[in-house]
Amino acid sequence: MVADVRLRSGRDLARIAAELRRMNNPELKKRFRQELRAAGKPMVPAVRRAIQQIPSKQGYRADGLRGRMSRAVKLEVRTTGRDAGVRLRVDGRKMPDKQKALQAYMEGVKKPWRHPVYGNREVWVRQQPKPYFYRTVEPMGLAAQRNIQRAADAVARDLT
Repeated sequence: MVADVRLRSGRDLARIAAELRRMNNPELKKRFRQELRAAGKPMVPAVRRAIQQIPSKQGYRADGLRGRMSRAVKLEVRTTGRDAGVRLRVDGRKMPDKQKALQAYMEGVKKPWRHPVYGNREVWVRQQPKPYFYRTVEPMGLAAQRNIQRAADAVARDLT
């Protein structure tokens, strides 16, 4: 699961970042990254909360499936290359083996999956998706985009 919040276009962020590198102003570059991170930061606990509230017959446990998924939520800020921007993701690489794509199944991006009931290979169930990601970040996207725009505008003013 990845949600990209883009400023005008990723190229605008990349252009600002390139100008910061050219100016060689580490303080301004640091402030730019901090402001971008602050713009996306409120989405992280919201997605974690949504994961923890996914319906389950068992209560939430930090060492359970939903606990592992909530720990895999990650905010990335990139100011280089074509992918410049703020990205929120549930990183499958942080999940245990055989569960790396589970967040996509839970969201319903992939078709429903089957698994044995409590490891009993003679009894299988078809697991229905329980969407949590996009319904959580979409309402927050516009505010995050405005904050990113504000951060970029502030740094662009300092560049000129």
